[in-house]
Amino acid sequence: MLQARHIPYKLIFRQAAGTSRGVLTEKYSWILILHNSENPDIFGLGECSLISGLSPDPITGYEPELNNLCQNIQDHEKWSAQRGKTFPSIRFGLETALLDLKNGGHRTLFLNKFSTGETGIPINGLVWMGRPEFMKKQIIEKIEAGFNCIKIKVGAINFDEEISLLAFIRKQFSAAEIIIRLDANGAFGPSDVIEKLKQLSDFNIHSIEQPVKQGQNELMARVCSESAIAVALDEELIGVAGTVNKTKLLQEIKPHYIILKPSLLGGMAESDEWIEIAEKHQIGWWNTSALESNIGLNAIAQWTAEKSPELPQGLGTGQLYTNNIMSPLTISNGNLYYDHTKPWELKHLLK
Repeated sequence: MLQARHIPYKLIFRQAAGTSRGVLTEKYSWILILHNSENPDIFGLGECSLISGLSPDPITGYEPELNNLCQNIQDHEKWSAQRGKTFPSIRFGLETALLDLKNGGHRTLFLNKFSTGETGIPINGLVWMGRPEFMKKQIIEKIEAGFNCIKIKVGAINFDEEISLLAFIRKQFSAAEIIIRLDANGAFGPSDVIEKLKQLSDFNIHSIEQPVKQGQNELMARVCSESAIAVALDEELIGVAGTVNKTKLLQEIKPHYIILKPSLLGGMAESDEWIEIAEKHQIGWWNTSALESNIGLNAIAQWTAEKSPELPQGLGTGQLYTNNIMSPLTISNGNLYYDHTKPWELKHLLK
């Protein structure tokens, strides 16, 4: 008989993580643990990860909902169909834990060249918002660490200072040497977004995520049509359910890329559907973790590797925390690897 329980886990950032929505110093996840009563030593793990101000899951009632799922885990398929749309991060955790348990409880959800340690996944180096000196320091560190794709959060500090940071990179590295992605988190307004994108395009920018706030389809469609930089949808995808609605959104806005975060979209199966629809409409994509611990990051990375991605992925968040769950995940020269010489350290989590 399938049994379940969950454990809260507070993750502490090494340094304040700034976005246009505010500054994060900590975040909560809940680790879902599944096992069969006849063999409790074999268990599957899934992470239910919340981001304050971004996750669509109702905060009030979140833990009671986890309790409800665990108490009625035999009916998890019914729960996923009925309640999973309301609690997408829990559905992702459930999907992950079930896959892990099905495959023997070894944290190998997908058997591919990444999970066997043969190949890595190219990832972007993430630069958080902050004072210009702090951002410049991060940029230098990422480049010295071997990243050839840098993602920079913009929209929270003075725009001229952000322009200066981009000029600093381009004075030293061409677009062929360093790819620059930007993430505005919806920071630009209707009156200035096109002009700002024009100015940013002087620095050979690969793409910009969510230049204006989600929910403004007509404006976003105009931005995608007129922008001098390729536009990627991120937050815009949250809460959009069903093939018809997903297709309608992409047909109306016509973005150049979409970015998939399974914790925010309801899991890997839901994200697979987004990818299928995007590819039918010649829209590019990449996958990104949403500040999960290494448990969630591992699941997203192995799922991503199934697709043999060509573009750098957003899977570099495992180094953000002082108390992340130790795992075989490691970063080297701008690639994420699964290093089998490094064990999972779960005793403190499961005690």
